[in-house]
Amino acid sequence: MPFHKIQPEDISAFKTILADKYVLVDEEQLDRCASDQTEDLHYSPEIVLRPDTVEEVGSIMKYCNEHNIPVTPRGAGTGLSGGALPVFGGVVLDMKRFNRILKIDKRNFQVTTEPGVITQVLQETLKEEGLFYPVDPASKGSCFIGGNVSENSGGPRAVKYGVVKDYVLNLEIVMPNGDIMWTGANVLKNATGYSITQLIVGSEGTLGVITKIVLRLIPAVKYDLLMLVPFRSPVEACAAVNAIFLAGFTPSALEFMEREALEWSMKYVQTTSIRLPDDIAAHLLIEVDGNYMDELYRDAEAISQIVQQYDVDEILFADSHEQKQMLWTLRRKVGEAVKSNSVYKEEDTVVPRAELPELLKIVKAIGNEYGFKSVCYGHTGDGNLHVNIVKGEMSDEDWKTKLPSGIRQLFKEVVRLGGTISGEHGIGLVQKDYMDIAFSEVQMQLMKQIKQVFDPKGILNPGKIFKS
Repeated sequence: MPFHKIQPEDISAFKTILADKYVLVDEEQLDRCASDQTEDLHYSPEIVLRPDTVEEVGSIMKYCNEHNIPVTPRGAGTGLSGGALPVFGGVVLDMKRFNRILKIDKRNFQVTTEPGVITQVLQETLKEEGLFYPVDPASKGSCFIGGNVSENSGGPRAVKYGVVKDYVLNLEIVMPNGDIMWTGANVLKNATGYSITQLIVGSEGTLGVITKIVLRLIPAVKYDLLMLVPFRSPVEACAAVNAIFLAGFTPSALEFMEREALEWSMKYVQTTSIRLPDDIAAHLLIEVDGNYMDELYRDAEAISQIVQQYDVDEILFADSHEQKQMLWTLRRKVGEAVKSNSVYKEEDTVVPRAELPELLKIVKAIGNEYGFKSVCYGHTGDGNLHVNIVKGEMSDEDWKTKLPSGIRQLFKEVVRLGGTISGEHGIGLVQKDYMDIAFSEVQMQLMKQIKQVFDPKGILNPGKIFKS
C-alpha cells in the first residue's frame, strides 16, 4: 500500500498537536532535514515536526499510523549510514527540543535524559558530579544521545568501557501506533522476560521513537596518558594492537590511522604540530587511564616496550592537556578531512582483533583489483576498521557499477574472518543491500517479523535496514 502524501488537512491536524511554529514546511527546514553526514545523499521530507513532550510524539505517531504517513525520527543528523533520511518523504520527527537532562541519581550511578541532549554536554555535566559516561563517538560534540542509542554507537573508548548497549538500563518509547511504554527497569540485573530495551538499542529508529533514556554510570577516572606511535608498516601497526592485549594490557583507547588519514586531518585543522617523516606509513594513538599515575606510567612504559619490537620511529608522549587535545582533535576530524578531499564511501568493518593485519591486506588488494583508493583508520582496539573508499581518479561509471561489487567482496572477506559489516555506524539506507552477506534467510525473516510486530504498517523509518 503506497504511503499517503501530506495534504493541507494533515498540516492542520498537526497544528492541533503542536504550536504552529513547530510545524515546518519552509524550504530551508525541509532541506536541512534532507541529508545527514552520509556521502552526498538528499531526500526531502514533506514536513518537519518538532515535538516537546512524549504525549505530542504519541499523538503524531497515532495520526500518522491511522493515515499511513511515513515518519523518520531525526536527531542531530550526524549519522553515517543514511538512517535519518526520509526516503519516502512524509514526516521528519525532529527531536532537538528533547534536550533536557532530567535526573542525575548519584546514589545509584544513573542518569535519566531526553534523547536530544548532545553527548559531550551529557558527559561534561556528569563529570562535574564525579560520574562518567564513557561512550564517546567521534562526533560527540554534536551528536545526540538518542541517536547514539539508536545506532548502538561506540567510539575510541569502547575498547575498555564498551558501547552504548552496555549502559542503557531502560527506555521510554513511543510505538508506531502512538502507544507509550517503558521497556525495562532501572536495575543493573534483569532476567524478567525478553529484553525489549536491548532490542530497541541499535534498531535505528525502526521499531519505536525514544523519548527518555536511563543510563548506568561509573565513577569518573582521574588521570590519563596518551602516546602517538609512528610505524613504517601499517600491517605491523595492526599486528601491534593485539600484541598489547596479549601482554595483559587494556588501553582506554587504541586508535589506528594510516598516514594519509593523519596527513589530511592535519591539513583540515590547519596544524603542523605533528612530525611526519616520509617513511612513516601509519600511527597508533594509545591512551591509558586510571586513578593512580604511577600505575599509568608503568603501563605506558610497558606498552612502549611492546610496540618498539616493531619498526617504529620516535614515540610521542603528550606532555600537556593541550597536546592531548590536539591529538584527539586530529583523530576525531579524520572523517571530515577525508570527506573534504574527495567523494567517498565509508565502510564500517569489524573483525576479531587478531585478524586486523589480514583485513588491512585484503582492503588494499581489493582496492587494487577494482581500481579504488582507500584511507583506513578506526578503533582497532576492538577490531573496528573504518575503510574510507576515495573516488579520486575513478570514473563515474566505475564508481557506480564496479564499486558495489568491490564492497560486496570486501564484506564477504570480513564475514569470512569472523566479523560483520558494521561495527557502530549501523545499516540504515546505504548498507541494506549487503545484509544477505552477514545473515541467513532465516535470520532476515526473523528480523522482518520483529519489525512487523512493532510496526505492522511499516510507517516508522521505512526503507532502512531491509531491502524493499
